[in-house]
Amino acid sequence: MGNGISVKKLFQGLDVEIKGNKDTEVTGVCAHSKFVAPGNLFIAKKGASFDATEFIPDAAAAGALAILTDLYNPFLEGPVQIIHADPKSLESEIAKRFFRHPSEELFLIGITGTNGKTTTAYLIHHLLNTREVLCGLMGTIETLIGVHRIPAVLTTADIVTNQKFFREMRDQKAENAVMEVTSHALDQGRTSGIDFDLGIFTNLSQDHLDYHGSMKNYLRAKAKLFQLIDSPEKKAVLNADDPASCQVYGNSRAQVITYGIDHAADFQAKKIESSLEGTRFILAYEGREIRMKTSLIGRFNVLNVLAAIATCYYRGMTLEQIQRKLVSFPGIPGRLERISNLQGVHLFVDFAHTDQALENVLSVLNELKQKKIITIFGCGGERDQTKRPKMAEAAEKFSDQLIITSDNPRMEDPLAICHEVATGVKQREKVHIEVDRKKAIEKGIALAEKEDIILIAGRGHEPFQKIAGRLIPFDDREVAREICNHSN
Repeated sequence: MGNGISVKKLFQGLDVEIKGNKDTEVTGVCAHSKFVAPGNLFIAKKGASFDATEFIPDAAAAGALAILTDLYNPFLEGPVQIIHADPKSLESEIAKRFFRHPSEELFLIGITGTNGKTTTAYLIHHLLNTREVLCGLMGTIETLIGVHRIPAVLTTADIVTNQKFFREMRDQKAENAVMEVTSHALDQGRTSGIDFDLGIFTNLSQDHLDYHGSMKNYLRAKAKLFQLIDSPEKKAVLNADDPASCQVYGNSRAQVITYGIDHAADFQAKKIESSLEGTRFILAYEGREIRMKTSLIGRFNVLNVLAAIATCYYRGMTLEQIQRKLVSFPGIPGRLERISNLQGVHLFVDFAHTDQALENVLSVLNELKQKKIITIFGCGGERDQTKRPKMAEAAEKFSDQLIITSDNPRMEDPLAICHEVATGVKQREKVHIEVDRKKAIEKGIALAEKEDIILIAGRGHEPFQKIAGRLIPFDDREVAREICNHSN
């Protein structure tokens, strides 16, 4: 980051009182005392459930040269103190200034919606990323900056981390970036200060009601992305097949681009043909028709592909360039990821953890199955409990056998969660409950015959299970491979 920036310049024009040497140079910005490095400015935020001012001594001991706080402490020796009634309200502006307004130097694409964010983000990254013109990515699985891969902690990071990563993307000469934007992040203001150029809405179905309280609040949170692109020179890429698109778009003045299958749209898919190896369809755009092929399976993925095509076309790619590059898309970790095996079964791991996502995946597999479908899934603890029986209903609709197991129970009793999930099943003879996730996967593989489909759903790429306050190493893909290898 060079030699840093002076406190005076960083806070220029802001309504603050500076106690100490204004020419002190800070070499980093941090809003979490545990991560303060020598030379940092520490932002001591307050919220409904936290008060970071109590950690100011820790930040000073860690080497912070400046503290942004609401009250001057005459007994604190060392750091410059910058006083403002609400430090949290300045965080996004300070982060932008320190990292030199990086999102303004990128063509930044934000994606929101219940399902499909990750797939759409990876598709866009694949299509736009070239040796000459890099595209960064921030999302559920990881952050991609040039050749660097940083595992994600949150789908959408905090304000300071977002600006830091955007600056690193620009320093790596990236011109484009794509970012998954969650309803939590939008509601909590974690996207504050980010200059989006294009927003994508994938779809809306029930999720996160434990946090939002109602679908109305959930929808309102998603809509905040389109308030951030409220300008005629920006673009909103909307799913014409989802009625929530109009509500999410609201009164934004961004130029609307639509995509869809069942409803008229700017980018429309026709004559869709799916197999367990991939999908082909005809793309209709402004009177033209062009054949598209992808390794992704199913109609719901066709919508994700359409959103990516629309975005990349408006970013300057020709439909022919998109067509050629789409064929080489390798897929996404943990998103209907095929696990090769010698048993002759079709084994997939998928992140589907909502009833709509599970139904989408299983309906596709149901259309393509030759024999039976065995679904292994569970529900997370300390999350929306109302979706538990709905997950079972969705799974039962298209599965011949269900194995209900532990997902990420957190501090809840995993067996109690499994029984709650099972209340949504009508045909109890279809159901096995096995709390131990490894044993559940073993059971599913043992029940399967050649050409059967096994879907392990809910956790996708996640490398840990969250059980009783601990992170237990557990990757569905690795466990499934290990079991298949040992059963040969």
